[in-house]
Amino acid sequence: LPRQLHSSTQPPRSTRISEPKMATIVAQQLSAGLTQRSNTVRPRGAATKPRAAVRVGAVAAAAVRPSWCPGRPAPAHLDGTLPCDYGFDPLNLGADPELLKWFVQAELQHCRWAMLGLTGMVVPELLTTIGVADLPNWIGAGTYEYWLGAGPLFFVQMAMMNWAEIRRWEDMKNPGSMNEDPLTGANAGDTNVDVGYPKGLFDPLGYTKDPKKADELKRKEIANGRLAMVAILGCFTQAITTGTGPVDNLVAHLADPGHVNIFN
Repeated sequence: LPRQLHSSTQPPRSTRISEPKMATIVAQQLSAGLTQRSNTVRPRGAATKPRAAVRVGAVAAAAVRPSWCPGRPAPAHLDGTLPCDYGFDPLNLGADPELLKWFVQAELQHCRWAMLGLTGMVVPELLTTIGVADLPNWIGAGTYEYWLGAGPLFFVQMAMMNWAEIRRWEDMKNPGSMNEDPLTGANAGDTNVDVGYPKGLFDPLGYTKDPKKADELKRKEIANGRLAMVAILGCFTQAITTGTGPVDNLVAHLADPGHVNIFN
């Protein structure tokens, strides 16, 4: 019985495959599989080249369009055409095109006034410190006696600013409509429609004749204006904390930096 069971489990002689023949079949199948895999897999060089190109393209794009927050895409309404546009609008306030126009002009005016204001804060105090003049510190400028009383002087300033701001507002609504000076006739026939950047009388050196030079100066103006606004905030903080101007604070700090600083 064991011999019969053993013989019943063996395959017929005609279906048996010899070990050498089996090894040959396995080798052929492995060879065919490797050949098919080599035909379907991309070459190593072809796989690395696109990745390198994408990496270089991303670096180039980052170099062309710097961002205030690297790795964060800029909003759609900030496409890089504005001067010093680094995609900064975390609250998405400029999504409305009309509001964006207003914000652009508001920043431009604040930049210009901050640069003028910072000059007025530093220069008189600096001239007084070095002994060239005897001018009041900006903190006490309101108590200084000018050529006109405080009330009339304030009225004159408000009237002049009102005239200038109304013309600027009208130019924003209808670009180019305020190019000609109504008092002197200057800039007559000027077709400039670049709001906030008047030419002619306001460009005596002709910088705007070169578009590349004009774009460069726009970027520099905004960059320096933003820095001036931060400096103005620093001057306000110094005045509230120490009661002195920026030059006095700087001189005191340089004389004893270890004890006269923001921590003391």
